[in-house]
Amino acid sequence: MQAFLSRLKTGQAHIEAALQTALRPHLPELLWEAMAYSALDGGKRIRPVLMQLTTEALGADPDLATPAACALELIHCYSLVHDDLPALDNDDWRRGRPSNHRQFGEATAILAGDALLTYAFELCTAPGPLSAEVRIVVAHEIARAAGPHGMCGGQMLDMQLDPRAPLGPDTLAHMYALKTGQLLRVAVRCGAIIGGATPAQLQALTTYAEQLGVAFQIIDDILDLTGTLDSLGKTPQKDVHQQKYTYPQVYGLAPAQEMGRACVKAALTALHEATLPAPEWLEAIAHYLTERQA
Repeated sequence: MQAFLSRLKTGQAHIEAALQTALRPHLPELLWEAMAYSALDGGKRIRPVLMQLTTEALGADPDLATPAACALELIHCYSLVHDDLPALDNDDWRRGRPSNHRQFGEATAILAGDALLTYAFELCTAPGPLSAEVRIVVAHEIARAAGPHGMCGGQMLDMQLDPRAPLGPDTLAHMYALKTGQLLRVAVRCGAIIGGATPAQLQALTTYAEQLGVAFQIIDDILDLTGTLDSLGKTPQKDVHQQKYTYPQVYGLAPAQEMGRACVKAALTALHEATLPAPEWLEAIAHYLTERQA
């Protein structure tokens, strides 16, 4: 695990440097300041690093994925800015400091989120070493994962869940597969596409990512229940206070933990079936994401 942590740190630093370059100040200065505030210095960069590791696992240069990886991270950051707004999750803290709307006001936070989302597609479609065809496919994958078929659709389902009503079969899994799982899924799929995966490899890696996404969400739910502001960097037990459905709340803590372990096992089985040239880092990140404490 120590070797992986070193590789993760290298990947995080690479993404951080690329984001700093992309978010150099321009006019209007306040908008760029607010964008940088939520996109720099604090994120774990899991999604962009996962994309690069997938490209690397296929034997390709991971730097080929950097523009798309940065684009995906900006979309993730925009979603956090908007999630924290009073109309949605109403959270005053993010990554251990005041959330964007607390720092800059609601109007600027909304615009900063909008700008991060649209700027993401400027980055991933810009001319570069990838062919125009691959850039279009990647942009389409990311757009679908972020929009009504993915993250935004999942957020809407989350808002509509009534904690007083019985939960239908598979409702929780479907909601989280869209809200959280799609951005992890697309990180792997785009990394695979950039790396030149065969159709069979792409399908196996998609299954890996989907199972990893479920495990990731289960751990998030558990940490929200057991973590602290210092360890999480955001308000703990928000799900409890807002009476939201979560895996521990629906299934119990111990069964949820067992579900998480089963998902990791399924993810690693799919990864093995992909028969990649260098799958070691993808195996390591699966353990890292599901054994984390923050």
